[in-house]
Amino acid sequence: MKRTILKTAAVASLTLSVGVASAAEKVNIGAPAWTGAQAIAHLIAEVVTTRIGGEANLVPGNNASIFQAMDQGKGDIDVHPDVWLPNQESFTKKYVDGAGSVTLSENSYEGKQSFCVSRKFSEANNVTSIFDLARPEVAKLMDNDGNGKGEIWIGAPGWASANVNEVKVRDYGLMPFMEPIRADQAVMTATVGDTIRKDSGYAFYCYSPHAIWFQHDIVRLEEPAFDAEKYIAIQPSDDPDWFKNSKVMTEDALKQVQIAYSNSLADRSPIIAELLANIALDGETVSDFAFQIEGGKDAATVAKEWVAANSDRVDSWLGL
Repeated sequence: MKRTILKTAAVASLTLSVGVASAAEKVNIGAPAWTGAQAIAHLIAEVVTTRIGGEANLVPGNNASIFQAMDQGKGDIDVHPDVWLPNQESFTKKYVDGAGSVTLSENSYEGKQSFCVSRKFSEANNVTSIFDLARPEVAKLMDNDGNGKGEIWIGAPGWASANVNEVKVRDYGLMPFMEPIRADQAVMTATVGDTIRKDSGYAFYCYSPHAIWFQHDIVRLEEPAFDAEKYIAIQPSDDPDWFKNSKVMTEDALKQVQIAYSNSLADRSPIIAELLANIALDGETVSDFAFQIEGGKDAATVAKEWVAANSDRVDSWLGL
């Protein structure tokens, strides 16, 4: 017998209504490229299909396309599974606060963003601060393509954080020494492992939760403490001259990571909308998801096994 979410109904009424309610429950879940988002997207799909008895589809997309689809409310994409704030604040201000077409879940987990190098490279070359990357001898050790500059991965194309990180590279005075690289996350993960094996250097944007903390021995580089007055991060969606008009000379504040979903979903699939409002995750769980997926395990399998092993926790999301 399938389960549904009707907090105010009696158990008997709940049981009788499930067959009718679940038949109409359908959701299209945005699936951004980073592993944590992929993991949570599959987790939502698993709960919808196996516990609610509905239909769930994953739709690839970046932040802009997913938020635009949620705003339109046609059901093309109903959910963004992993909204990092304030990174994606330009989207939440436009669609959550402004248009009122998108809702953020009630619960969040904490994220932290930094730049990292391998511990071995850090200790061998006394690299502990972001400003150490401006030392010519350090940049030379990080020049893996022979163009005269070291490489620093700032994120994947389409990531709001990559835009912020490019501004940081400029404002920290690293541009003469380090080349900011945008590439898929898988490229970064492979390059970290390769440079560790070769005893060469590589700097990269790192964040937690993420599988890389389980995969490699890495350390965060120190940055100036967060100062809101020195953290003016403008996104291309807000200003075509975003790079020129941004100024970031401080570390990121701790992030709040939430699920976002189209307000129209409450009318089309109210049971799923209530599930999304109630999902509560934590950084350790998401890191474990990412570690298993990065290790080669299918994301759908990871989600299925977790849901089966955490029935009580899922029940609490379903109001049971």
